[in-house]
Amino acid sequence: MSKLDKDQVITEFTAAYTAAFGKAPVIEQKPGWFSVDGGKNIRLAELAELGASYSKTATAKPATAKTAAAKPAATKTPVKKSPAAAKPNKAAAAAFWAAKVGNPKQRPPRGSR
Repeated sequence: MSKLDKDQVITEFTAAYTAAFGKAPVIEQKPGWFSVDGGKNIRLAELAELGASYSKTATAKPATAKTAAAKPAATKTPVKKSPAAAKPNKAAAAAFWAAKVGNPKQRPPRGSR
């Protein structure tokens, strides 16, 4: 395993992150760990791999952006849900459980009481 230079890995990661997301990352250093934008703690080797993956997606991103711009934007009409569909029907849940178990004396699970 080769030795990684911390400063070099951080500068490469920052460049790749900025190219991919358009903003500079906030990197917090803890003893042996790094946290990017307050996320999960990762090791230096994982940070280097993540930077490499961002640089790969940054080079592939402009080609997909051109094809997305060529397509016309489709308008979506909002779908309204009926008020009855928003509330669960407890009788239906109890009937379902009774049919599934086959024993009407057995109690249904907690969520359907």
